[in-house]
Amino acid sequence: MPLILPGNVGSATAATGYNVDNSVRFNDGDSPSLKDSASNAAPGGTRTKFTFSIWFKRGVLGTTQTLGAAAYSSSDEGYFQINSDDKFEWDSTESAHGNLITNRVFRDVSAWYHIVIAVDTSQGTAANRMKIYINGTQETSFATETYPDQNSSLYWNVGGTYYPYIGRKHGGEYFDGYIAEVVNIDNQQLAADSFGEFDDSGIWKPIDVSDLTFGTAGYYLDFEDSSELGKDVSGVGNSFVSANLAATDQSTDTCTNNFATLN
Repeated sequence: MPLILPGNVGSATAATGYNVDNSVRFNDGDSPSLKDSASNAAPGGTRTKFTFSIWFKRGVLGTTQTLGAAAYSSSDEGYFQINSDDKFEWDSTESAHGNLITNRVFRDVSAWYHIVIAVDTSQGTAANRMKIYINGTQETSFATETYPDQNSSLYWNVGGTYYPYIGRKHGGEYFDGYIAEVVNIDNQQLAADSFGEFDDSGIWKPIDVSDLTFGTAGYYLDFEDSSELGKDVSGVGNSFVSANLAATDQSTDTCTNNFATLN
């Protein structure tokens, strides 16, 4: 699986024409998260078609940790997480809404990973309704492989009190590590090459996403404003408020400037 260069090699920075300046450090002991900033109702979008992209670097293994979620309660929720066995899972909690769990494990705490979840439940072929890309390559090997029913409305872009979260879900399960370049695209199913590209040595690296069309419930979090870590820079205005995160949690350890990890 092509990876951004791990921090314990001679050159920890992949050759790139686009640099990511900042990430956010999540320490699960602090119960940190980002939540949509709408005080009463998050913006609603298209629940049958969307794309979510995130870069992350793990800090702790062997515990369930949520990357992103949209939740009203523990029984009504869509979420992306790393499970306690270090496999990646997408779940939308009703049975008709789909559940994918990879066979692949994510145990390299020195490397940045990139995951894209691309959904279009109107597709006639079940496997095309929900796709997962890992470091630029579509994942096809799953321990659990249940696709949404055709035209199902998933627990994403719901709006109202189904607030989107970054770094946690309704029941907690906080992420520990670093997160960068979070993008939500409303009403489009995009492939990984909308968010990254392979360089000449086969390393997957980020590209500039600012020209994408984000849609009503879309957002782009680049974490470059330490005074407002959840600022949406897409132009849509769907910013997030932080909980138990401070300006000092802004980091320069990113998917284009990977710091060494102490063993």
